[in-house]
Amino acid sequence: MYSDTTYQPFTYETDDAVYFFTSALDPLNNWSAHAVEIWGTKFPTPEHAYHWRKYSQTELSLAEQILQAPCPYTAMMVDRQTDRTLSLQSWDDCKVSVMEGLLRAKVVQNQDVRDCLLKTGSKQIIEISPFDDFWGCGPRGDGQNMMGKLLEKVRQEIS
Repeated sequence: MYSDTTYQPFTYETDDAVYFFTSALDPLNNWSAHAVEIWGTKFPTPEHAYHWRKYSQTELSLAEQILQAPCPYTAMMVDRQTDRTLSLQSWDDCKVSVMEGLLRAKVVQNQDVRDCLLKTGSKQIIEISPFDDFWGCGPRGDGQNMMGKLLEKVRQEIS
């Protein structure tokens, strides 16, 4: 992978993998400007939808605040600054399936996202997030990379 002392760009390819986090593969990013309609609601980005879903059944005013957030960063921050009444354990139990549904909807509803995903061929997809070791590979490159795994699953379904 890479070490803390060796610079690697945030988006690059090798013979057997595609590493993404910034603009070259931006359509695969949940913060990209790709609206997605799911659960009877249209969201400006999948990031909005992901955080909205956490509160859509329990805290409707908070869900609405997330939906109306002007950008994906604000949607995320509304969630992070909330003293949750939602059980974190229950969210942990379903967050991967929620994200999988969001990714599937985004790919089906946005041709450029579908084209971008298919362009990765059969390569492994790795979200090279320096911050997130669940959805991405994390700062040391040994994270779970759930986003990459889900994108590969959706890619296989549409191939």
